[in-house]
Amino acid sequence: MIALADANNFYVSCERAFDPRLEGKAVAVLSNNDGCVISRSPECKAMGIEMGTPHFRLRGREGLVFRSSNYELYGDMSGRIAAVLGTFTPEVERYSIDEAFLHFGGTEPPDGWYALGCAVRERVLRWTGIPCGVGFAPTRTLAKIANHIAKKRPGGVYAMPADPRAVLDGLPVEEVWGVGRHLAARLRRSGVADALALSRCGREFFRRGRFAVTLERTALELRGIPATDADPLERGNPKSVGVSRMFGRPVAGARELGEAVASYAAAAAGKLRKAGMVASVADVYVQECAPPGRGGWDDPGWWTPFLSVTVPFAAPTAATPEILSAVRPAAERLFAGGKRYRRAGVLLCGLERAEAAADLFRGDPRGRPAARLSAAVDALNARFGRGTLFYAAEGTARDWKMKRAMLSPRPTTRWRELLVAR
Repeated sequence: MIALADANNFYVSCERAFDPRLEGKAVAVLSNNDGCVISRSPECKAMGIEMGTPHFRLRGREGLVFRSSNYELYGDMSGRIAAVLGTFTPEVERYSIDEAFLHFGGTEPPDGWYALGCAVRERVLRWTGIPCGVGFAPTRTLAKIANHIAKKRPGGVYAMPADPRAVLDGLPVEEVWGVGRHLAARLRRSGVADALALSRCGREFFRRGRFAVTLERTALELRGIPATDADPLERGNPKSVGVSRMFGRPVAGARELGEAVASYAAAAAGKLRKAGMVASVADVYVQECAPPGRGGWDDPGWWTPFLSVTVPFAAPTAATPEILSAVRPAAERLFAGGKRYRRAGVLLCGLERAEAAADLFRGDPRGRPAARLSAAVDALNARFGRGTLFYAAEGTARDWKMKRAMLSPRPTTRWRELLVAR
């Protein structure tokens, strides 16, 4: 079973957590450079203010309170919420700055999934001051739908029934995770108007209509068959971009931990550049191993804490050297001698289009020397294979990497693993 915990109006909720005077008021959080609305309180929504509304159009609006984006605060609160979620299961998959998937396995708790969701919601609210909705389902796509339903209910929790067809029937196809407005229009022209109809589509339908393979996976997920990962860039709606991995063995050295964090930061930065985006802040986090004598180091039955540090950048960037120079000291701050670590990750937040991040004094972030170097590295790796050229901070031995003993060849990205015709 998978649960999706999604913070309600996250940026606004973070502001309210530290300024109770904002409770009950119409609050809008603005994007970088106070450009447009990116988070709204329920009172703000009731005023008819849409996401993306430019700030200048709302100046002087009576009863409306504005706050500039405080990504350092939001990133830190995101890490705190992840730490709270980690008290319920060690398998916390941070999808974005305000969402995380929790993996619980297939055994239902004695009090049921709904009671567990209420406990998750209550603990997050009590320990962080952030309200959230919790939706349970066997796949990520169904968990997204369950979470959407949960947020409309007084208790804020919903568990998808074993047979979800009644829930999917009549649910507009554009409300399915990853189905945007243009894709929904194509599906409707093909006779697929709701989630239930999409779930019934077979491979031939997607091949005939030349739909992406991700949509075929979505249809499988709607039928309760796990088939997708949680990459927000693939889904086309990134609020943040992250890379997190479980190590192949316990990591106990500061150098190894720093190399792992640098490797994940470089991978996340590459995702940003591919999407044409830049980030304003990074959240670096690690998870300790279970104490000695309490199961194996990778035993999911033992909870171990998540520790995180939030690092703001001097300017929005997607350049790997600039990101590495910020996150490596953060990894050093998180390391504690005598501890062993099972996982690390980097979450890049405060995303915006690269062309929108240009300013008078720093210019276009894509034109800075570090950005040009990153672009050159990307080009070489695209031509000669992933990992051909990498940064020294990522290390060379990398024996901390996750185990992939049964990894098949990679003929599309590695010259040495090309298929050979005999």
